[in-house]
Amino acid sequence: MRIKADTGVCVGSGQCVLTGPAVFDQDDDGIVTLLVDHPEGEAADQARDAVSLCPSQALSIIED
Repeated sequence: MRIKADTGVCVGSGQCVLTGPAVFDQDDDGIVTLLVDHPEGEAADQARDAVSLCPSQALSIIED
C-alpha cells in the first residue's frame, strides 16, 4: 500500500501525526508531510486509521 497526501486540501488539524507519528509529520505551516509513503506493519495500521480520521480527507490509500 502507498499513502498519498494532498497538501492543497490539508487543514493542519494534526490528527494524522497523533495517529501515525512514524508515517506523518507537519511542516512549519502545519501542513501534512509524509515520512514514509509505503508503511508496513503497525505503521500501515496507523496510516489506515489516520486516513479515516482526516477531517479534510487530504489523505488516501493506494493499494499496490
